[in-house]
Amino acid sequence: MSKEIVILGCTGSIGDSTFRVLESLGTKYRVRGLSADRQVDKLIELTRVWNPAVVCVGCEGDVEYVEHQLPGVKVLSGAKGLIELARLEGVDIVVNGLVGAVGLEPTLAAAEAGRIVAMANKEPLVMAGGLILDAVHSGGGAILPLDSEPNAIWQCLQGEPQAQRLILTASGGAFRGWSMEQMSAVTPQQALRHPTWNMGAKITIDCATLMNKGFEVIEASWLFDVPIDMIDVIIHRESVVHSMVEFVDGSMLAHLGKTDMLLPIQYALTHPERSPSPLERLDLIALGALHFDEPDWERFPCLHLCYEAGRRGDTAPTSLNAANEVAVNAFLQERIDFLDIYRVNKETLAACSTQPADSIEAVVEADRTARLYAEAFVDELVQSPQLV
Repeated sequence: MSKEIVILGCTGSIGDSTFRVLESLGTKYRVRGLSADRQVDKLIELTRVWNPAVVCVGCEGDVEYVEHQLPGVKVLSGAKGLIELARLEGVDIVVNGLVGAVGLEPTLAAAEAGRIVAMANKEPLVMAGGLILDAVHSGGGAILPLDSEPNAIWQCLQGEPQAQRLILTASGGAFRGWSMEQMSAVTPQQALRHPTWNMGAKITIDCATLMNKGFEVIEASWLFDVPIDMIDVIIHRESVVHSMVEFVDGSMLAHLGKTDMLLPIQYALTHPERSPSPLERLDLIALGALHFDEPDWERFPCLHLCYEAGRRGDTAPTSLNAANEVAVNAFLQERIDFLDIYRVNKETLAACSTQPADSIEAVVEADRTARLYAEAFVDELVQSPQLV
């Protein structure tokens, strides 16, 4: 019997990789629902290929057009549509390929409904990890990491309960080795050229600042129930060792594989089994050598901010995530400079008080407050670029 699957954010890079996995796995999986934000024509095309019963678009104004193109398919819209899609009756796995805070409530909805949530969208765990895990426990489902690094740690920990250190690897982003002067003049076009992975704009910018890796630290703390300071980050430019685990006896396990999201996505979908993959095998002889370096904390201070927010806990990571979404959007619009992303994040984290993240209302309010502060600070930077 095939497993029923919903893919949230099906038109992005995670969606593209998930469809490659499904093509490889054949009839073992059936797509029940798909969502997209603005790429409605791509959603229509995918719906005609995969035949889901329900789809969701970001804007209510697109509903009529999609209904006309897809007769017989139920068309939802907006945040409420995502929640309904995440709760579809009879679904086994919800793949969350959304970007940013928009994924929080659909993740909670899927967890409460007892679904397995395959998570590429790390922001919900950053914002409200405790609430999500409580929902998983009460609903009887699971959260499985899709990002290559947390997924690699998950694989290394199978049957190994005595870890003493988790090590997340990072490619170093587009500006590894650049001077601060060079980075101050970085354009969005330069920042969007990731040296290893093909991802969406927001995540690519987060990789360039190492904010994405810092969010993975917070995410891993929740996923594997370990303190923030038990998680280290190292730079590994080849992106072949996806992460490592050190155990109490001093031994280490590392997960190696091709630099392709197909591998972690397939592992999450087929767990606890493994299936053949269409990827070519990793050629260690051709690779020749692996290199590891300490992160440059001075040039990439956003990583430090994530550790700080993670140690503070409660709504501090919520505030930091909100500030970062505002700052990255402003940078992509060329309203602020690349290095200003850190300034917006730092000022917002310092300004926003930390409250218990004990309800969805508290998390949403912390997110709202931080966004307002960050947007105001961006406006000040636009008007006074030399503002300290």
